[in-house]
Amino acid sequence: MDLQLTGKTAVVAASSQGLGRAIAEVLLQEGANVVISGRDESKLKQVASELEVYGNVGYKQTDITKPEEIKELINMAVKKFGKIDILINNAGGPPAGSFETLSDQDWQNSFELNLLSYIRLIREALPYLKVNGGKIINIASTSIKEPIPGLILSNTFRTGIVGLTKTLSQEFAPFNIMINTVAPGKIATDRVKHLDQFTAEKIGVNREEIEETSKNNIPLRRYGQPEEFAKVVAFLASDTNSYMTGSSFLVDGGMVKSI
Repeated sequence: MDLQLTGKTAVVAASSQGLGRAIAEVLLQEGANVVISGRDESKLKQVASELEVYGNVGYKQTDITKPEEIKELINMAVKKFGKIDILINNAGGPPAGSFETLSDQDWQNSFELNLLSYIRLIREALPYLKVNGGKIINIASTSIKEPIPGLILSNTFRTGIVGLTKTLSQEFAPFNIMINTVAPGKIATDRVKHLDQFTAEKIGVNREEIEETSKNNIPLRRYGQPEEFAKVVAFLASDTNSYMTGSSFLVDGGMVKSI
């Protein structure tokens, strides 16, 4: 299937590793121009050089908790490629913890990283997306459907992303801008490895035991691969998706049992 991404320009937040990098790579392979971002400039430069074999890629060091750096990222993308057709909102996951272990500052930090950054990115990209229509994909977590024990920050702010997405799908439809939420389950990234390690230490077992238990709770009996998740995002961000907006999609191997 031709995803009709050739010549499109995408900005992918938090894309120096993990799911963000996988999404950038698939978009490039499908013919899009891609701007990647992250806080570590040396790492971004290395990733950009590795991704250049697939197509046109730019990079901009960006801390997405800082509004002025978000502005600079969007301006750089427009200056380099002349337009923005696709915005992929992504951010590192908030720390694990229970209600009684988290401070006001923990809550504030997670709000700014995992929800307010998406709002700011959309606000800055919106004038360019309005020109010809476009796609916005908000990366969340399966916590939008089933709260995850020990991840109260994710359970709170990821569901906020769903409310944002649904509301903006109504507001942006007249401009032919489609916006959806995509929620990864257990995908084989450093983030999942870290969470498995946190759980293991909490109950006094090794990480491999936690991973094995987790896999047994997934109908497909394995963790997903980043590129599998990225292909779903690429489809929703492409012109092949012409009628889906305001929805949430789980990529979880059947792990979440809610209807």
